[in-house]
Amino acid sequence: MQDGNFRVYDMLSKSQISLLTSLQHKKFRREHGLFMVEGYKSITEFFDSDYQVHTIYHTPDTAPKLLKLSQKINFQEISLIDLQKISALKNPADAIATVNIPQWGGLNHTTLKNKFSLVLDGLQDPGNMGTIIRTADWFGISNIICSEDTVDAYNPKVVQATMGSLARVNVTYTNLAGLISAAKLPVFGTLLNGDNIYSTNFGTEGLLVMGNEGNGIRPDIQALVNKAITIPRIGKAESLNVAIATAICCSQLAAKSFK
Repeated sequence: MQDGNFRVYDMLSKSQISLLTSLQHKKFRREHGLFMVEGYKSITEFFDSDYQVHTIYHTPDTAPKLLKLSQKINFQEISLIDLQKISALKNPADAIATVNIPQWGGLNHTTLKNKFSLVLDGLQDPGNMGTIIRTADWFGISNIICSEDTVDAYNPKVVQATMGSLARVNVTYTNLAGLISAAKLPVFGTLLNGDNIYSTNFGTEGLLVMGNEGNGIRPDIQALVNKAITIPRIGKAESLNVAIATAICCSQLAAKSFK
């Protein structure tokens, strides 16, 4: 809004700032049913998805681009100073949106048939989680099933690392042992003593289990794996980053489907 030669912004109240900054913590994301998405490009990804964008906080420079978006959304023009206060980034983007956390129903096992889904057992690093979600989106994998102690998909660092891919990938949290047993699908697990991934016949459906960054797949979940696979080492590196390993596995699944 203009007032003579001065720009007048909507100032965020202390309670608004408190609420928005609290969304950096899982407890308060769950309490308010909201998470944050930063950056115009990432925000727009959620408009064509099943997610509901609640409010967009933006600087004046971003206003012309936002006019192209749905007017059903709440828009609030704020100063760069206020944007910096609520951002989880060292260098804030041009806009921040609050998005409603969806209330997914229970996972229907029939939706896992005739496709591959990722299963994440105890991943803790937000950057890895975000990269895996983005990788799944690239390779057309629509479901990621996580153990209940896996890092929250709505963690700001995870959301940022997905670059909007979270809008297209369903991430659910459940008891993995129960899910795997009930799904009655081939279960592939990345283990050091597994068969060479490049000579593995994956078929047309299954669950691909990736383990914790330091400890791998837990013993009780390993017991449910009926096809152990490994990415053969040629050099001398001690291990592969789990996000990189997931990308290689997904690439191999895709390669098999094109044959």
